[in-house]
Amino acid sequence: MELAAVLEPFYPRGEGRGRPPIGVERLRRIPFLPHGFNLSGPAVEEALDDSRVLRRFVGIDLGREPVPDETTIGKFHHLLEHHHLGERLFALIGESLQENGLKVHTGTIVDATITSSPNSTKNREKARDPEMHQTRKGKQWYFGMKAHIGVDFGSLGVLTSPHTES
Repeated sequence: MELAAVLEPFYPRGEGRGRPPIGVERLRRIPFLPHGFNLSGPAVEEALDDSRVLRRFVGIDLGREPVPDETTIGKFHHLLEHHHLGERLFALIGESLQENGLKVHTGTIVDATITSSPNSTKNREKARDPEMHQTRKGKQWYFGMKAHIGVDFGSLGVLTSPHTES
């Protein structure tokens, strides 16, 4: 999967007057920041200025080059829209993630809170509640039920792996 190969035919080469364009290899991952972190164009520039992790994801080394400004990010976004490249980029990323057993989707943040229950059998039925189970949180064991609380942020990107518990 090579994102730059999809973008190269449409990306300006920098021939002529004016500043040379930032290399496509620096901008190719920027479209994923607004989607994954619900950021606007100006917020992408700020996030790249502030976050070493995001700069590393995009491939920017502040010792060698500055963060692309809001105008550059906006023009790149318009280039993707004009040539309908966003869909192709996201499809390529989706295929690559699927090949590696991962998927990105929008969804809901779920917090599993443990609701404690007495583990005693000293009741009329002389039995534990069948819906209650024993579980561990950290090093502490609990008997009870998990209450799943969901919060939907609309276009929040969530990364899941089939190797983790839900």
